[in-house]
Amino acid sequence: MTNFLIDKLKNTNSGNFFLMAGPCAIEGEDVAFRIAEKIVTITDKLQIPYIFKGSYRKANRSKGGSFTGIGDEKALKILEKIGKTFDVPTVTDIHESGEAAMAAAYVDVLQIPAFLCRQTDLLIAAAKTGKVVNVKKGQFLSAGSMKFAVEKIVESGNNRVVLTDRGNTFGYQDLIVDYRGLPEMQSFGVPVVMDCTHSLQQPNQSSGVTGGKPELIETIAKAAIAVGADGLFIETHPDPANAKSDGANMLHLDLLEELLVKLVKIRKAVI
Repeated sequence: MTNFLIDKLKNTNSGNFFLMAGPCAIEGEDVAFRIAEKIVTITDKLQIPYIFKGSYRKANRSKGGSFTGIGDEKALKILEKIGKTFDVPTVTDIHESGEAAMAAAYVDVLQIPAFLCRQTDLLIAAAKTGKVVNVKKGQFLSAGSMKFAVEKIVESGNNRVVLTDRGNTFGYQDLIVDYRGLPEMQSFGVPVVMDCTHSLQQPNQSSGVTGGKPELIETIAKAAIAVGADGLFIETHPDPANAKSDGANMLHLDLLEELLVKLVKIRKAVI
């Protein structure tokens, strides 16, 4: 990891990967705090630097009536409270240029969704906040194409860039992960994260609700650590079946610790 990211994390000097994890969306304070407390306990024990993840609003939904959020300010204040309570950095998505400064007032990392990774105005607005900017690779792009996203942010005066792979479009209703992309994106001089849950989505279902293959989260995560990913992104929830967003591909919270224990062992074996 580069120095700027270490500064944003609890630096345990463990040589571990870092973890971005939390619910897909902020559904309310109680469940968000429950998730954060559990993950902080696990990552502290395993010496894994941790960033709490939660979307304050979901702008990209298949159906118009799908859950989008509990209100921007309310959700952002929950993210801010979690960061202060547990002394961890926080990350959330932004969708339009005008949201960058608003979200930056509450969180440490601004995330650019995969479908928006080519939006120049959005990247520049995020860069100008001075926050770390995590750009998700579009599932329609090659890993090599992401160098232009990095250039846009760096040329705007911000070298605090992270890239996250979340799979590549494979047909109409599936994604596939090409692990060659991780070292290719690392060659741009930025930390690279593997999104272990969104890469298992099955989009464009006839029901209008995205499907997924959460049983393969461990497979994706193990391979990413073996390849040398700097970090992992995992959406997790105590009751995925009833989560208000992306429940079909989230990891059950009770399974997280066992998975991370295995991944730490792999990390130690490959470094």
